[in-house]
Amino acid sequence: MIAYLKGSMIQKSSNQVVLDIGGVGYCIWIPLSTYLKLGDLKEIVELFIYTHVTDNSLSLYGFSSEDEREIFLKLISISGIGPKLSLSILSGIGASDLEDAIKRSDVARISLIPGIGKKTALRIAVELQEKLEEKEKVLEVKSFREKEDLISALMNLGFKRKEVEKIVEETIKTFCPDSDFEKLLRESLKRMAKI
Repeated sequence: MIAYLKGSMIQKSSNQVVLDIGGVGYCIWIPLSTYLKLGDLKEIVELFIYTHVTDNSLSLYGFSSEDEREIFLKLISISGIGPKLSLSILSGIGASDLEDAIKRSDVARISLIPGIGKKTALRIAVELQEKLEEKEKVLEVKSFREKEDLISALMNLGFKRKEVEKIVEETIKTFCPDSDFEKLLRESLKRMAKI
């Protein structure tokens, strides 16, 4: 399965791009949101790929971010929604806006996407809300673990728990959840030095 491609862009349109990788041209279907982030022809492009295989075809779907690919995968997991409709949905609404609409059960906003009726919008809102809640729970657990690890590391350096708890919380909120432990620890120590 192809999960990632990086190559020179030799053709592009609003729903498709062709990348030259080692002399082979890969035709990749893309949503409008990814198209808008592409540069000029001959530039090097990186795409996160979903490979869709059926009895009579192999299609590649490309996305500018892993988050966008993740929401696409969630969409195609819904009965009756295939890759082309999912691509159309992501062309009509950005991945983060779609997540917000799902979290708020905003069926009206989802049904504004071209090709999506109220019944399909309701199915998307209901079925994906559960999956997005699971994702948030995983992030909360990770954040809690990071917080406790940072507090423990700072206490081992001689600080008291009450001193470090607030600093650690501020540090985690300021930096994205993808920041590594060392970076969070360094930033926490800088903030402790200012007290």
